[in-house]
Amino acid sequence: MAGVPQYIQSPTSQMKAGTAFSNYTTAKSVINPEDLVKIPSNYEKLGTDFKLEVAGAMSNIVTTPGTVTFQIMMGSAIAWTSGAIQLNATAHTSLPFWLDVDFRVDSTGSGTTAKFLGMGVLNGIMFTNTAGQTDSANTTGMFPVPATAPAVGGGFDSTIDNILDFWVGFSIANAGNGVQIYKYRLTQYVF
Repeated sequence: MAGVPQYIQSPTSQMKAGTAFSNYTTAKSVINPEDLVKIPSNYEKLGTDFKLEVAGAMSNIVTTPGTVTFQIMMGSAIAWTSGAIQLNATAHTSLPFWLDVDFRVDSTGSGTTAKFLGMGVLNGIMFTNTAGQTDSANTTGMFPVPATAPAVGGGFDSTIDNILDFWVGFSIANAGNGVQIYKYRLTQYVF
């Protein structure tokens, strides 16, 4: 039957709450090192489907909180990005958020030939469409990501072993801008 997976597997799932990170800008891994998964060389086949589910706590400062960016990494390559997501101008401390990203292998190969194409849904009261919105004006909290036309991410080498990772970065370094991951699960659909 076309389009129905023969089986579903979960190559990795976070076993315990992650470390709380705050006061930084450059995106970095927010996943417990023991929960990262190595994707073996030549493992990805054209059209392979994955789903990444992330849930955690997010904090943001008031007035000018800046933006947050979520990234799926393959080694050092940004294989998918949410783009910069505007944070709400109401201060929040460790409130829940959810991010689900469906992505597929769009191309394979050496150098920077291999690429993912992905789209997702981000949910949390701390996210807004425009700068300056507060809780009283924020009517949704659920956003498609990226907020642009879907496109393939940065290229990576699928002919070598890669660590699939999840990174988060903020545009403003402040102790009040932070993230902690409670759930991280990668699912693969095998057809």
